[in-house]
Amino acid sequence: MPKLFAYTDGACSGNPGPGGWGALMQAMDGDKVVKERELKGGEANTTNNRMELLAAINALEALERDTEITVVTDSNYVKNGITGWIFGWKKNGWKNAAKKPVKNVELWQRLDEANARHRVTWEWVKGHAGHPENERADALARAGMAPFKPK
Repeated sequence: MPKLFAYTDGACSGNPGPGGWGALMQAMDGDKVVKERELKGGEANTTNNRMELLAAINALEALERDTEITVVTDSNYVKNGITGWIFGWKKNGWKNAAKKPVKNVELWQRLDEANARHRVTWEWVKGHAGHPENERADALARAGMAPFKPK
């Protein structure tokens, strides 16, 4: 049975500004890629954190049935949020430790729903450090942003 990985990344030109997200989906049999899919998108006026979240959301929402998957992100915001902070936010009515509304709450709620439908392992990888799949996710995010950048 192949193992499934999603390498996700977000990009923004200005923060806020035009942004993009990308996800590289890979099914692996040992160290061999047996199937691959690329996803990307973007928005005209957004933030880097929103794009990082949308990359993970779109990767998980692309799966049609309950799946065991490892999501690899270079965003501590996404990894720490979904594996830790979110439990307190939900308990506190989507307020953070400072009792303020959680930023990007609608995206966190979507990610929480998508995460609950699957058996997800979350991994962090250092961005822009030569990790081949993370570099490809970054290129997809930049390609997703391209149509929204001023000419």
